[in-house]
Amino acid sequence: MLVNFIRAIIIYVIVLIVMRLMGKREIGQLQPFELVISIMIADLASIPMADIGVPIFNGIVPILGLLCMHLVITVLNIKSVNIRKITCGKPTILMHRGKIDEEALKRERFTVSELQERLRVKDVFNLGDVEYAILETNGEISIILKPNKRTTTPEDFNIEPEYEGIPYDLVVDGKIMYENLNKIGRDKNWLIKEIKKFKTVPEDVFIATIDGKGNFYCQQKEKGKEK
Repeated sequence: MLVNFIRAIIIYVIVLIVMRLMGKREIGQLQPFELVISIMIADLASIPMADIGVPIFNGIVPILGLLCMHLVITVLNIKSVNIRKITCGKPTILMHRGKIDEEALKRERFTVSELQERLRVKDVFNLGDVEYAILETNGEISIILKPNKRTTTPEDFNIEPEYEGIPYDLVVDGKIMYENLNKIGRDKNWLIKEIKKFKTVPEDVFIATIDGKGNFYCQQKEKGKEK
């Protein structure tokens, strides 16, 4: 039992490292070749974990081989459009200027019901509102609405919004995020002064953030739940 436990941990760490090296895509955003490699890695990892008689390297070596294959294909995809078409395919226009392309649906084995379902997921409930619907290589559908159905933007009214930037976590569960403090050009003393306005100290703060406009947010830990 102990041997199985240790083998499982070793394989888990290896697979975790391999998946991190493969990138940060979500499962729904994987290209076909990435999905195939992920499935094969899962299958290879399960064999030495389930069967103690199989040498652990019989699982690790093929997994590392698949990682190398993934890196090679990724580099080739970056350098060659033709190879990218082979490994990833190319987008397919399912709706063109408001009209469903029946041939494209048949080619991609898509039904009208499936198309409508995908549109509803995107909060589009009327086919008549769609100008273009594009099936991307990862299986997602991108939608371009007709001009009169699109959400208005400040640019439509010649309005220039203020720059918002991104918010930064400055304290998380009592720990100061010094890297983020450096990014906004502040130091610990400034942070302590800001937190004092909320009648507390960094060690007792659950979360403290600041946004691009300088708005400071601070929430204390709940009493009795401090770690």
